[in-house]
Amino acid sequence: MPLLESQSGPSPPAVANSRSRRILFLDAYDSFTNNIVSLLKEALGDDVLVHVLHMDLKTLHADPSPDWTPEDFVARLPCFDAVVCGPGPGSPLCEADVGAFRLLWELPRDKAVPVLGICLGFQSLVAQFGGGIRKLRRGLHGMVRRIEHRDGDIFANVPEFRATLYHSLCADLGQDVISPERWETDMWLSPKGAPDLVPLAWTVEEYEDGAAEPERILMGVRHAKLPFWGVQYHPESICTDPAAHGVLKNWFGQALKWNESTGREMLPVDSEHIADSFAPSMIVERSIAAQSRVATQKWWRDMQSGLAASRSAPVYSCRRITLPDGVDAADVAEFLGVGGADSIMLDSSSTISGDPLARSSIIALEVDQALRFEYHVGDSWVTLRQPGTRDQEEVCQRIEIDSSDEHGAYDVWNVISEFWQQRKVAEEGGQEPAFKGGFMGFVTYEMGLSSLSPESISKNRGHHRPDLCFAWISKSLVLDHQAGVAYVQALTPTPADSWIDDVVAKLQTSRAWQQPGYGSEEYKSIAAKRQPNEALLKSIQEPTGRLRFKTPKPAKYDDDVRQCQSAIAEGQSYELCLTAQTTMTRPRGNDVPRHLQQPAVTNGSSNGVSASSSSWPADEASRHGTPWQIYRTLRARQPAPFGSFIRLAGATILSSSPERFLAHDAKGLCSMRPMKGTVRKSEAVSTLAQAEKLLHIPKEEAENLMIVDLVRHDLYGVCGARRVTVPDLLKVEEYSSVFQMITVVNGQLPSYHNNKNTNTNSVPNGLDVLAAALPPGSMTGAPKKRSCEILHTIEPTERSIYSGVVGFLDARGQGDWSVTIRTMFRWDDERAPPLEGEGETQPREVWRIGAGGAVTILSTPEGETEEMFTKLCGPLGVFKDAA
Repeated sequence: MPLLESQSGPSPPAVANSRSRRILFLDAYDSFTNNIVSLLKEALGDDVLVHVLHMDLKTLHADPSPDWTPEDFVARLPCFDAVVCGPGPGSPLCEADVGAFRLLWELPRDKAVPVLGICLGFQSLVAQFGGGIRKLRRGLHGMVRRIEHRDGDIFANVPEFRATLYHSLCADLGQDVISPERWETDMWLSPKGAPDLVPLAWTVEEYEDGAAEPERILMGVRHAKLPFWGVQYHPESICTDPAAHGVLKNWFGQALKWNESTGREMLPVDSEHIADSFAPSMIVERSIAAQSRVATQKWWRDMQSGLAASRSAPVYSCRRITLPDGVDAADVAEFLGVGGADSIMLDSSSTISGDPLARSSIIALEVDQALRFEYHVGDSWVTLRQPGTRDQEEVCQRIEIDSSDEHGAYDVWNVISEFWQQRKVAEEGGQEPAFKGGFMGFVTYEMGLSSLSPESISKNRGHHRPDLCFAWISKSLVLDHQAGVAYVQALTPTPADSWIDDVVAKLQTSRAWQQPGYGSEEYKSIAAKRQPNEALLKSIQEPTGRLRFKTPKPAKYDDDVRQCQSAIAEGQSYELCLTAQTTMTRPRGNDVPRHLQQPAVTNGSSNGVSASSSSWPADEASRHGTPWQIYRTLRARQPAPFGSFIRLAGATILSSSPERFLAHDAKGLCSMRPMKGTVRKSEAVSTLAQAEKLLHIPKEEAENLMIVDLVRHDLYGVCGARRVTVPDLLKVEEYSSVFQMITVVNGQLPSYHNNKNTNTNSVPNGLDVLAAALPPGSMTGAPKKRSCEILHTIEPTERSIYSGVVGFLDARGQGDWSVTIRTMFRWDDERAPPLEGEGETQPREVWRIGAGGAVTILSTPEGETEEMFTKLCGPLGVFKDAA
C-alpha cells in the first residue's frame, strides 16, 4: 500500500515533471468554484491545467464542447493527474447533488484516481465509506474557526491555521460517544463502523450559552487504502489563513506519488474536450466580443444594416468648464428640461455630505431621440427602437439572436457588444469625465436570473416589458463634484461645437449656476417631516385619501424567514437574501413637473435642449406629486452616491441606492463593493468606533464574507486565475445617516494576446463582467444558483427593477453600475382597478418598493422582519409625503 502513511515533509513542486500537470475540477454548482480554481493555480503553479466540469457532467455555459456521458467521464479520467470534488449546496446523500462524485468512489482499485473532496465533496467521501452525515446543532456558514491537526499526511509541516466554514451538515464518525478522557488519542483513530476513514483534522465548536457540550466537527479525512482525501473547511475563502494553502500542495504531492508508485496509466490530453478553463487565452476566446465565428450568425449580418448600422464612427466633442461650489445636479437637470418624458440622470446627491463615493452626476440629454436596445427574457430577438418625433414615425428593427445553440453562445449581450465595438472612442489621457457618451439604462433581476437559472423564469409572465433597456446617449452633461468641473459633450457624426457652446453659455447664466442649491429648500422641508417608522406603518393602513398601500404581512415574512433557515439548515444554501414588495396605488395624474409646465420646453427652447411638451393643465402638478417631485424629495431625505431618475421603455425608476455593484475602467480594472452590515446613526451610535463594535460581530461579518467570496468567484470567472484582489475587507464606513460594512474586490481583465486566430476586438471588457455577475450577489445569497431557485419558491412576485442594476457603459469601455435598492418603480402598463365608492372611473397607477435582507442561520424572524420594514420605511415615507 503506497504513500498513505503520514508524510514528514512538504511535497515536491507540483510541476517538477516536464509534462504539464492536469486537474479535473467537478463543480457542484457552487458560487466559490472559481476561487478554488485560482487557488489551485496559485498554490501548484500557473502551468497546472484545471478543467472545470459540472458534477452532473454538463460542460460550462461558455464551453462549446458537448456534455459528457458517464462513459466519457471514466474514459477521460486518465488524462488527469487528480480530481477535486468541490463544494456545493445540498446533501451528500442525494445523488442529484453529488452526481459524478460517486463514480469516482466506485472505480475499481486499479483505476482509482487521486481525489480531494472539499466541503460537499468531503462529505460525499465520508458517506460513501461508512461515515454518517447529520445536521450541526447550528450551521457555521461564514464562520472562521481554528483547525486542529497532527502535522501529518496532507497537513505535514503546515502550521496551525484558521479557516472559513460554510456548512450546516457534518460528518459523523461516532465522535460524540468518545469520552473526554479518551478524546485526545481516539480522535485520530478510524471508527469501527468506517475502518477505511482516517481522521486528519478537527475543530471544536463551543456554545456561548454553555447549555450544550462542545461539538466535535471533523475537518479532514483520508481513505486508508485509496488515494482519497477530504477537507470540510474552505481553503479558498478570503478569511482562511494562507498557511492552509500548504495542504493543497501536500495533497497534490501525494497524488503524484500515488500515480508514480502504482504505475497509473496517463493519457495525452484530449484537447477537443479538455482545456484550461481559466487560462487567459480561454478567457479571451469566450469573451462576449469574440468574433471568431460571428460572421456566420444571422444576428451579426442583421447588424450590418438598418438602425444597427447607424451612427457609426462618432466624433467626440467636449468643453470643460468650472463647476461652482454647491451646484445641485437636480437644479441643473430642471434647467435642461429633464424630468418629464424619457429621462436618465445618475445622481451623486450625497456629495453635499462629503461622501467619497459621490463623485459624478450624469445627465443624459435628448433621451427622447436616443436609439435604445430592448430585450425581454425568453424572446429570440433584440429590438432596436428609434423613437418617433412630430415629423417622423417610430422605427424598429429586430435582431434575431441564435437561440438554437445549446450553450446560448449568442444573446443580447453580443448584440450590444457588436454595436459598441463599432463606436468605441479612445481615451485621451489626463482628466476625463466619468462618462463620454454611450449606453445608459437598466437591467432587471429577471434578466440576470435567466442565464443563471432559466427554469426560475415563468413561461407566461403576464407582460412583455423589457428586462434590459439601454439607450445610446449622444449628448450629455457630467458634473464632477469632487474636481469642481463640468463637461458638456456630444458623440455625434460631425463635431457639435456650436451646440456645446450654446449650452455652456446658457448654463453659465442660469439660476442653477448663479444661485447654487436654490431649488432644494422646498424638498428639504418636506424631507424634514419624516414620521417615525412605527407611526408611518400605522398611518398607511388607514384607507383614506388618494393613496392606497399594501405592505408585507409581518407573520408571512416571519414564516418566509423560517423557510429560508430551514433550507440553510438542510445544506441547500449558506445565505438567502429574502425580499418582499410593497405596492402603492394612486389615481393617474400628470407626470410633467412644474418646471416643464409653462412654458412648454420645445426644440426651440431657451436652454437649447429638447424635451417633450405637455397638454396637462398648469395647476395639475400642485394636486399630484409627479415622479420628478417624488424623486427630489427622496434624494433630499436619503441622499446617496448612486441615486438615479430614469424614465425609459415604460419604466419609471426613482432610486437612492447606496450600493455600487460594478465599476470598470477602459483598461479592464473592475471593482465591486458588496455591502452587508448596517447600523443607523443615533444618539447611542454616533461614532465610527461605536459602529465598528456593533458590526464586527460574527453574524454581520459572516453576511458580508459570504457575498465577498461569491463576488470573488464572479470576477475570477471573467478575469481569470490570480487576477482578483481584496484591498479592503470588512471595513466599516460612515455615511450621512448610517454606518455600513463594505468590502472592495478588484479584478483585472486579461489583455489581448497576440494570437493570429484571435481578433483584437475580442478583449474582455466590463460588459463581460456585468453579464457574468448578474443578478447581484448581495441580492441573492450563496450559492447563487440554488439560492435563487429557493427564493423563487418563497417570493410570490417578480422582483423586476428591484434587485437589478442601473448604470452606464460608455464609448471608451468605462462603466459604473449600482444595485437598485432603496428604490420606487412603476411600469406604465401596470394598472389597478379604480376605488369603489370614491367616484373613480379610471384605473390607478401602481408603484412598487422592494425591501429585505440576508437571512443566515444566526438570524431571527423578528430581527429580519424588523430590518425589512426599516429599509422599506425610507422610500415608503417619501412616497406618502410627496405623491
